[in-house]
Amino acid sequence: MLAVWAGEGDLDVTAVRSNTFELEWPPRSGRLQAFPEIDRAAWFDLPTARTKIVPGQVPFLDRLATHLAG
Repeated sequence: MLAVWAGEGDLDVTAVRSNTFELEWPPRSGRLQAFPEIDRAAWFDLPTARTKIVPGQVPFLDRLATHLAG
């Protein structure tokens, strides 16, 4: 499942903080380690965003561009 959202504002990417998840690592070791869900945040214009996201998210960008065009 994928949740996608858009927002308008002047957001500081240096203030983004990640949640963590636990994973048994190394596999079958019995040791749980915590890893960040994201390693960085960035904002892109639409043409650049199309090259950065997974192909299944492109339709969202298309709908967003249509919505913003009014």
